[in-house]
Amino acid sequence: MAIYSFKNFTPVVHQSSFVHPLAAVTGNVIIGKNCYIGPGAAIRGDWGQIILEDGVNVQENCTIHMFPGKSITLQESAHVGHGAIIHGANLGRNCLIGMNTVIMDDSEIGDECIIGAMSFVKAETKIPYRSLVVGNPAKIIRGVTDKMIAWKTKGTELYQQLPSDCHESLKEVEPLREVPENMKVQDEVYQTLRETFKK
Repeated sequence: MAIYSFKNFTPVVHQSSFVHPLAAVTGNVIIGKNCYIGPGAAIRGDWGQIILEDGVNVQENCTIHMFPGKSITLQESAHVGHGAIIHGANLGRNCLIGMNTVIMDDSEIGDECIIGAMSFVKAETKIPYRSLVVGNPAKIIRGVTDKMIAWKTKGTELYQQLPSDCHESLKEVEPLREVPENMKVQDEVYQTLRETFKK
């Protein structure tokens, strides 16, 4: 793992969590149980404390940082999609931050909110409980339904299982040079939100 002490602050990572070797975790960072930190993610607690509560995932190429003297918390089961930037913002329990979203300083994302992909949440924005938010600048378009949050929660549970799977089976290897005749594909274990609503 690429874990770095900074000015005598050393990250704390629970043994059940997984930090990919190509991620970087620096300074005053506390990572709880069953968290997943993907390759390319940077969690930089040099100027303030960053707390990831249990079951949080920070996916590939995300950045978590803040202005000097600020500290932030990503509450239990917060789900941060590929390429998102969280800069000095607090995330509520079981929220979903869409891919390539930017959330700026002193913003507060409420519990069980869903922030759509590529949204821009301006500094000091307060998003209330179970809001569905999209756009640049981001706007609340409606509430999050029980069915939507159930879908989100199931997706996050896959990421909460991923640290254990990575500890058990992820290893650096040389690539195969040909596709094996008996090459398998993964089972379908999750569907898009649109597919879910068709049922």
